[in-house]
Amino acid sequence: MLLGLSLSAFTRVHVLISLIAIGTGLVWLAAAWNGRRVPVWNAVFLITTIATSVTGFLFPATGFTPAQAFGLISLVVLALAVWALWRGAPRTYGIAAAVALYLNCFVLVVQAFQKIALLNALAPTGSEPPFAIVQAMVLAGFILAGIRLFRRGATPPGLGR
Repeated sequence: MLLGLSLSAFTRVHVLISLIAIGTGLVWLAAAWNGRRVPVWNAVFLITTIATSVTGFLFPATGFTPAQAFGLISLVVLALAVWALWRGAPRTYGIAAAVALYLNCFVLVVQAFQKIALLNALAPTGSEPPFAIVQAMVLAGFILAGIRLFRRGATPPGLGR
């Protein structure tokens, strides 16, 4: 039992929070890309992305796992994003928020290749070319978005001054 839920139910809640974080993050990123403000989407993105990382630490583990290391990195990036938002540092915020979203999307791709039979058949160990190609495409997209957000230097959509 985790927070009064069975492991299965807790996993479903964690996945739902993660999908909300990714969905709202993509809305935020599209708005930021176009210089628009979306305060509610941005707030939900930050809150659910933090919740995703925090709930990930509640799963049973027998020692420090790669997933926990990834969650720790995510929380550090999110702390930087929150700090940048509070300080009114739009370039830092944009990059940190985009990195946090990328980390969630990275995990989404990993989970998709592990859980979806068709994808798993293409890359059962996660070291095959289809997996690497998809991850490279996701990374390239986020690098392009990060460059645009940095160059734009605009106040984070929906938040800031």
